[in-house]
Amino acid sequence: MLDFPIVDSHLHIWDLNRLRYPWLDQIPELNKTCLMKEFDAARGPYAVDKIVFMQAECSHGQYMDEVQFVEEVAREDARLKAIVAWAPMEVEGENLRALEQLAGRPLVKGIRRLIQTEDSGSFCRIPALIQALRRLPELGLTFDLGIHTGQFYDVVRLAEACPETRFVVDHLGKPDIRGGRLAEWKDEMRTICQCENVWCKVSSLATEADHHHWTLEEVRPYAEWAFECFGFRRVMFGGDWPVSSQAASYPICVETLLTILQGATEAEKWAFFRENAEQFYGI
Repeated sequence: MLDFPIVDSHLHIWDLNRLRYPWLDQIPELNKTCLMKEFDAARGPYAVDKIVFMQAECSHGQYMDEVQFVEEVAREDARLKAIVAWAPMEVEGENLRALEQLAGRPLVKGIRRLIQTEDSGSFCRIPALIQALRRLPELGLTFDLGIHTGQFYDVVRLAEACPETRFVVDHLGKPDIRGGRLAEWKDEMRTICQCENVWCKVSSLATEADHHHWTLEEVRPYAEWAFECFGFRRVMFGGDWPVSSQAASYPICVETLLTILQGATEAEKWAFFRENAEQFYGI
């Protein structure tokens, strides 16, 4: 157990009566409204006092509506301290207008794009994307990276092209734990951690393994390597609820990491479960 509350840097909520999430059509167990009361029922004994809402891939034409929806929820639940929104980063002209509008919403602290669904070699070279990323620091915004094994080197070039922009790799870059591609992923992590403007979220370990047959020893090397590469100043906890619930309950997600962190100091645990997310997102 932890003797302090968690800052969760990566939580989704959605209301299917308000917004459309096409990807949920393929995942029946998640294809239902998930709000803060459902999260509170799922988090078990772990107190969570600050939450970063992560955009949940609603229909892209509704991305401003998603921000408004979360703002309304946050007025009733003060734990929601930050919103990471979607934005058309690669669309010249539209990108900067969208960023100006989003930056004017006090809860919006960052942008996320799922590069994992793109051809990263070409996407990461789009001039309009690089222009928009370079604009983020002056707007007080960060950038969450949804990537998978095989895309790290393209993102390294992107981070090098935008040295003032702060990036965070979500879910350890979605390593193929199920397929056992540990060596390839470790090489990529070793490279990307050398970019000092890139951080890493340790989350959703079991989600990338066999949902029904994963083991602690199977996922342990991935978390340990992330801590070794990034140290304890550029890593943060992300629960990834409710997506993570496909493979593990929220308490099991936390307890798995606490087991892996048995040798860590209290200061290191505090940094991982609280301080780093607060610093990165300014909450």
